[in-house]
Amino acid sequence: MLDLNYVREHIEKVREALEARRADTAALDDFARADEERRRTIAESDQLNAQRNASSREIGALMKEGRKDEAEARRAEVGGLKDRIGELDQLRSQTESRMHELLSTLPNIPHSSVPVGADEFANTEVRRWGTRPEFSFEPKDHVDLGTFLGILDLERATKIAAARFAILNGAGARLERALINFMLDVHTREHGYLETLPPFIVNRNSLFGTAQLPKFEADLFKLEDERQLYLIPTAEVPVTNYHREEILDASQLPMKWAAYTPCFRSEAGSYGRDTRGVIRQHQFEKVELVKYALPENSYEELESLTRDAETILQKLGLHYRVVTLSTGDIGFGAAKTYDIEVWLPSQNTFREISSCSNYESFQARRAQIRFRRGGGSKPEFVHTLNGSGLAIGRTWIAILENYQQEDGSVIVPEILRPYVGADRIS
Repeated sequence: MLDLNYVREHIEKVREALEARRADTAALDDFARADEERRRTIAESDQLNAQRNASSREIGALMKEGRKDEAEARRAEVGGLKDRIGELDQLRSQTESRMHELLSTLPNIPHSSVPVGADEFANTEVRRWGTRPEFSFEPKDHVDLGTFLGILDLERATKIAAARFAILNGAGARLERALINFMLDVHTREHGYLETLPPFIVNRNSLFGTAQLPKFEADLFKLEDERQLYLIPTAEVPVTNYHREEILDASQLPMKWAAYTPCFRSEAGSYGRDTRGVIRQHQFEKVELVKYALPENSYEELESLTRDAETILQKLGLHYRVVTLSTGDIGFGAAKTYDIEVWLPSQNTFREISSCSNYESFQARRAQIRFRRGGGSKPEFVHTLNGSGLAIGRTWIAILENYQQEDGSVIVPEILRPYVGADRIS
């Protein structure tokens, strides 16, 4: 959430940022009108309070002079002022609640380094790593490969659940498990993250804190439960909320977590996109990286988080690129995002496998996650960051497609062989 005072004092700058994101500015107009109403109620309340204080002094003087009838008449007038002041205080409270409600619908302000553009075509490439594989045959996609190898069953997953679910069998399931363990080992042993296993179900406050609610409720799976619980769309939600409504010490920062979880998304609005295979599923698995950082260090932490995610692809020998998302493509709560995109031979293009974002204080303000620098200093909001390290299913796809052989078998990347227990899937 944006800072209320900042929006009030820099409303045109905020409008400019929203327009750069191609966001609707109607809520900002409503905010300005509510702010004007708030100022009016404060001004009237201050005026009436001053009048009441003056009248109270007059009443005291009249009582001293023994003019009780006049004092009682003045008291009746002051009672009327008190009632009106109460009405104004209630109106002010309602207006401020409305302003906070409107703020919760406004996206974050992009960092100055984010390229300005309408959509993904304005994203800018930062770097590439590795080379795309060359094949002496027509490469198959992961669906044909997985079906041929007997490790992927989409038909029975649809029978058991619905479309956009998958079953992995045998070496396919083992490869998925190997990737989870491999990623967690790298991030905890080499990159210094603390492994955590959070709940896979969260409450509304958690989803509000990370900005999935109220705007993106249609993307979530909600349980039919009076407690208003939801399946997590990503481990970002429970892990970021770990210290919600707490004040940390500056010496504790940065905090770095790595979490494996399944993720559940309704994919509202994505029907017709990536319907073949397991590119876009209702249930998928991910290793997520989450950080709390000092505000002055958060962009350094974004760079290191992105490099940590890239390391996984480098160790697996997979060709990829890093792009900076434009203002028209960046996520609702992010101030800056790098997408890491892996090469998929069957599509002859790069596809996103990780998004690494700095939310600055946007999530922390919603979740009230603060820190204190010491010496009695005022609490400040932490900066939160997260990124996939990596999306397991898409890594699984990338391995099948990039390491496929003409006979339909798949070479297991060398670093994964101790985890898989084989050097080839056939």
